[in-house]
Amino acid sequence: MEFFAFDEVYLERLRSGDFRTEQHFVSYFSQLIQLKLRSRVPSADVVEELRQEIFTRVFTALRSKDGIRQGDRLGAFVNSVCNFVLLEYYRSSSRTTSLQEDDEEEVEIPDPKVDVLGTIMSQQTVSQVRSVLDDLSERDRRLLKAVFLDEQDKDEVCRDFKLDRDYLRVLLHRAKQTFKSQFLKQQRRSERDAAISGGA
Repeated sequence: MEFFAFDEVYLERLRSGDFRTEQHFVSYFSQLIQLKLRSRVPSADVVEELRQEIFTRVFTALRSKDGIRQGDRLGAFVNSVCNFVLLEYYRSSSRTTSLQEDDEEEVEIPDPKVDVLGTIMSQQTVSQVRSVLDDLSERDRRLLKAVFLDEQDKDEVCRDFKLDRDYLRVLLHRAKQTFKSQFLKQQRRSERDAAISGGA
């Protein structure tokens, strides 16, 4: 699909409810969201349910008083909402043991190799990810890089770090929580700096 550069004019049309802009927005991001969801959820029905939930939240946020105001951040915003909806789905669904293990794969790191949505929509987010990773402890950084960026087999990771699978799961969970907290702080800082620059 062709990459689309979003700007403030497009964003304002979207916020105002312009039908053609909404139609383009839904069509464009539906393709990306479906690519992302198909490899992570078990059925087409669930993909469609989550897709609708993502758009509901995005439009609600866009039209809120404190909604996003920067067109070039639209892709990163949709990607973030998609990640949150996925995380909620994983937490709430009653999954089989194999799917529970797959839950470790869900993390709000736009992987430039496997996360099509993150790759296409937000090179800026990828840069932020790498910056946050650099600020983590050496162990957390190495674990997240090995599992999510380098896609190493978990048994291999366990051998490298001298861990068993249960403890690896605990460490990954902690590392993801730390990453998420730092990533959101950096995003808020970037948005605040951009707002200050825009008002100058």
